[in-house]
Amino acid sequence: MTRQLVADPPVRGSDYAELSRRIRAAGLLERRPGRYAVRIASTAAFFGAAWAVVVLVGDSWGQAAVAALMAVASTQVAFLGHDAGHRQMFRRRGPSELVGLLAGNLAVGLSYGWWVDKHNRHHANPNHADEDPDVGAGALVWTTEQARATRGFARWLARRQAVLFFPMLLLEGLNLHVSSLRAIVGREPDGRFRTPMRHRGVEALLLAVHTILYAGGLLLVMSPGKALVFAAVHQGLWGLYMGCSFAPNHKGMPMPTVADDLDFLRKQVITARNVRGGRGVDAALGGLNLQIEHHLFPNMPRGNLRRARPIVRAYCAERGVPYVEVGLVESYRQALAHLHAVGRPLR
Repeated sequence: MTRQLVADPPVRGSDYAELSRRIRAAGLLERRPGRYAVRIASTAAFFGAAWAVVVLVGDSWGQAAVAALMAVASTQVAFLGHDAGHRQMFRRRGPSELVGLLAGNLAVGLSYGWWVDKHNRHHANPNHADEDPDVGAGALVWTTEQARATRGFARWLARRQAVLFFPMLLLEGLNLHVSSLRAIVGREPDGRFRTPMRHRGVEALLLAVHTILYAGGLLLVMSPGKALVFAAVHQGLWGLYMGCSFAPNHKGMPMPTVADDLDFLRKQVITARNVRGGRGVDAALGGLNLQIEHHLFPNMPRGNLRRARPIVRAYCAERGVPYVEVGLVESYRQALAHLHAVGRPLR
C-alpha cells in the first residue's frame, strides 16, 4: 500500500543545503576516474567474454544458457550507461556522452539520448503521476485514476497486473528497443522531433550498427532457429533483469501531487526506498539499491553511495524524514501489493 506523505515538515529549503554540505565535506561528490576506469574495463571484458562464449559454443542449443549469461552482461553494461548519464564518471559532458553512447546505443541497443531525457524527468519529479514518465499510464497503471480510465484489454490487464508483473518484464527489453527507435524518428504534427536529442544522427547510426552486428553475429555462429531462441532468451532475461533492478526503488512508495508542496529533500527521500545488502547487492543492482542517496545526489559516483548512506540516514532521523530501507524480497512484495491495490476497483 502507498504510505502517507510527510505533512507540513517543520523546516524547509535549507534542509537539503545542510545535508549537501555534510556530504561535500566528506568528499563524497568527488569523481573517481581511476575506479571507473577499472569498472569500465572489467565490464567491457565481461561483455566481450560473453560474446566469446557464444562463438565457442557455436551451433548448439546450449546457446540458450549462454543467452542468460549475455543478459547479465548486457545489464551490467547498461548500468555504466546509467552512471554516464548522471555524469558520475567525468565532470565533462563529452567523455560522459561517449561512454553513454557506446554502452547504450552500440552495446545494448538502447538510445542514450532518449533514456537521459526520460530519466531526468523521473529524477525531477519522482513518483509524480503527471510528471514522472516512469509512473505514467501504460501497460501498467500506478493510480486508481489511471486504472479507472482503462478500457478493453488494458482494463483486463490492470485487474491482474500484480500477478502479471514479472512475466510482463520479459517484454521490457523489446519495449526499450522499440521506444529507442520511436524516440529517434518520432515527430510532432508540426514536424519537430518529439524527443530532444543532442546526437540524433550518431545515435541512429550506432543503433543500426548494433542491430547488424547482433543479428549478423548470431546468424554467423548458429542456425536461424537457434539464433531466434538465443535472441528471445537474451532479450527477455535482459528486460527482466533491468525491470527487477529498477522496480524496488519507487514502486509502492508515496506518489506526491502538486498539493503536497514538498521541498527537494523530502520529495526525493519519501518517494524512494533502499534495498538492504552488501557489496554483492551493489554489484547486482548497479548501485540502484542505494536509491535514496542516488536521488539526493545523482552525480555521486556509484562507489560513494554506500559511504553516504549513514550520513543521509542520520540526517533524515534528525529532521524526522522517513528513511525506508527493506530487503530485496520485501521491496518486491511492497511493489506488487501496490499494483494489486490499484487494480482493486476493477475487480
